[in-house]
Amino acid sequence: MGPALNLPFYDRDNVELVWGLEPNDGMRKLAEPRIEASDLDVRWLDLPGEEIPLDDDSADTVVLTFTLCTIPDWERALAQMRRVLRPGGRLLFIEHGESPDESVRTWQRRIEPVWSRVAGGCRITRPIPDLIEQTGFSIDQLDAGYSPGPKISGYHYWGSARPS
Repeated sequence: MGPALNLPFYDRDNVELVWGLEPNDGMRKLAEPRIEASDLDVRWLDLPGEEIPLDDDSADTVVLTFTLCTIPDWERALAQMRRVLRPGGRLLFIEHGESPDESVRTWQRRIEPVWSRVAGGCRITRPIPDLIEQTGFSIDQLDAGYSPGPKISGYHYWGSARPS
């Protein structure tokens, strides 16, 4: 859930409830004013992404925004997301990760040990589409490219996937 920056973008006509999974107390504190200002029903899940305490097939959509880079056990977390998605459910994502350009990837690999320590465990060399597909999802829409700013942290993947 992070600092809840996504809340204004949810379609209130189609969203009944938002489960906010965020184990970091600091992020939850940043999110509180945005949640209070929102008319959405937001309920916290304070466990890590590897332990989603929801029933199987209980969610229509899982939204990932700059999450997979920091989850230590990304494979288990994505398996949990797949488990809670209803048949026909969607995984929506925007993540930064491994650049397709060798020169940028070289720098990503060089700085990642320090980057990870100062950026909350963020690993900028993860091949996001591969991770999603390796855990039983089929990507049905994918875009990628650099955002403004440093290329080493600015290659993004965004799209949607469904359980295979």
